[in-house]
Amino acid sequence: MPLVTSTEMFKKAYEGGYAIGAFNVNNMETIQGIVSAAKEENAPLILQVSSGARKYANPIYLRHLIEAAVEDTGLPIVMHLDHGDTFELCKDCIENGFTSVMIDASSHPFEENIKITKKVVEYAHDHGVVVEAELGKLAGIEDDVKVKDADAAYTDPDQVEEFVGRTGVDSLAIAIGTSHGAYKFKGEAKLRFDILEKVAEKLPGFPIVLHGASSVIPEYAQMIEQYGGSMPGAKGVPEDLLRKAASMAVCKINIDSDLRMAFTAAVRKHFSENPTHFDPRQYLTDARALIKECVKHKLVNVLGCNGKA
Repeated sequence: MPLVTSTEMFKKAYEGGYAIGAFNVNNMETIQGIVSAAKEENAPLILQVSSGARKYANPIYLRHLIEAAVEDTGLPIVMHLDHGDTFELCKDCIENGFTSVMIDASSHPFEENIKITKKVVEYAHDHGVVVEAELGKLAGIEDDVKVKDADAAYTDPDQVEEFVGRTGVDSLAIAIGTSHGAYKFKGEAKLRFDILEKVAEKLPGFPIVLHGASSVIPEYAQMIEQYGGSMPGAKGVPEDLLRKAASMAVCKINIDSDLRMAFTAAVRKHFSENPTHFDPRQYLTDARALIKECVKHKLVNVLGCNGKA
């Protein structure tokens, strides 16, 4: 099976009241842990590459690793660009085998966002690639995405129909209270389901995306602190809220920080218990295993996409 687009995945997810997990990848062990979990749970996958991951690992290596995951598992897998900020970056990814790209022009005024997004959509659709865009601005930090709390803005439901109609975009990331990174909220996280409901009314059947949706699993934060790290004030989105969103119009939920925390917790634990080890295969095996455990939990208990491949 070759890499696929998200079109059929999202159609089934919308109708079935679940969401597809979009997991950020940076190296082989992370990919292996994710796809091993998905294979056991028979779940479709979106493996997404950020600008930071491209710089770190080289997109050619990541593409071949993702293609190897398809060959190994036979699962339907989308290769997606996360937070592409220019037409040129999206174009390069399209020409290099990505089946889905995100153009994030949400930092621009509404009309400029439409103009940039439409240009990407036209080029992508000519090449059989689907496009995600963003309307509204999430606070937080993730790779090259940095938005101060004061600059964050909820998505305006009254703009979504015009935006989708004029751009022809295939899915839409909206801001309803999630936030990038592990240091998300000073108080209890709250999602604006009223905004989500209004967006769904304006765009019936249209796939909605949530960014900044890691839960900051307490177990991993505790492990990091137990074995010499520090994560004061790390908070995420409660998983029951994400599951509710997945049962509504949200068809794609992005997960990155939880993977990073699982990876780091496993490595810290390994070196604390085995201080003389120096073989990367030893500690990366532990990291891969905890990534797998994390993803299986997400697929079953948060996304609800297990058994849907």
